[in-house]
Amino acid sequence: MGFVAETLQPVALNVENNGLYSVTEKSKKIFYKYCSNHQYGVCNWVVPAESKSSFCKACELNRTIPNLSKPEFVDRWRQIENAKHRLVYQLLQMKLPLVNKLQNEQTGLVFDFMADETTNAKEKILTGHDNGVITINIAEADDIEREMARKQMDEVYRTLLGHFRHEIGHYYWDRLIDNTDKLEGFRKVFGDDTIDYAEALKKYYSVGPLTNWNQNYISAYATMHPWEDWAETWAHYLHIIDTLETAYSFGMSVHPLVAETKRLHAEIKKDPYDIEDFEAIMELWFPLTFAMNSLNRSMGLRDIYPFVITPAVKEKMKFIHEVIRLASIQLLSSGGF
Repeated sequence: MGFVAETLQPVALNVENNGLYSVTEKSKKIFYKYCSNHQYGVCNWVVPAESKSSFCKACELNRTIPNLSKPEFVDRWRQIENAKHRLVYQLLQMKLPLVNKLQNEQTGLVFDFMADETTNAKEKILTGHDNGVITINIAEADDIEREMARKQMDEVYRTLLGHFRHEIGHYYWDRLIDNTDKLEGFRKVFGDDTIDYAEALKKYYSVGPLTNWNQNYISAYATMHPWEDWAETWAHYLHIIDTLETAYSFGMSVHPLVAETKRLHAEIKKDPYDIEDFEAIMELWFPLTFAMNSLNRSMGLRDIYPFVITPAVKEKMKFIHEVIRLASIQLLSSGGF
């Protein structure tokens, strides 16, 4: 099996004698090669045989990978790549601009996956984004380390995929909002981005989040600065779309027997990537989370989605939804990626 990024579809591959693989479409063979990272068991994406690159669209974004001579690092890298590939798949589905920083230094993107052991610095490597470079501390791929961090920071939710979606939100703020005609609209919804970030960060960790923050923000950390509010809300929008796509793929519907109100019923019959009306997405999301959280409680687990989407938060998500759809239209009209 392999995954073709150009069609966003998995395919069954035929083994050829020349070391390549083929798929037959309309009586014509199309030849592929596995991404070079397939040898490490971290990637099953394929590359057109004639491609000069030996890496797929997801793996070619890697600038730094962990030391593979350490078995524990290999296991963490596998989890990291699983999350990153899911992210890249979603970005391709959304038809967002996705350029390697090696191709365009100003607007490109790369990933650095690093361990604290790889640096002589006294401080730990911080997961974050800086001008198209997303750094992930591979300790986030360790369940125990991540749970300890979640409790220390008093977070209700912390996942590796969540980190990727948050940090890519910062990247796309630079690409889609900053220095564009969307900046004024952003400020009306999220606030003044010119507030000193370092001071806001210091204040957040010394004073804490705003009182009654959950009325206007998706998380406590979102109160820190409008940039973080955007990134947190962006990540949740991606959570919602990806989960709804999975539910759609399984043909799921939600019809609770104990609920007469229509608000808790949903027929997920359309791919969320094709839904233009944001309200229609929310009408599907609320019943689905009600069902998912109830199922988790039946297993004695925490709510799978322990967040409340208030009207204020919904307006922020709607803004992001409209920005993404407009960006995809502009990308298609310009001739693709």
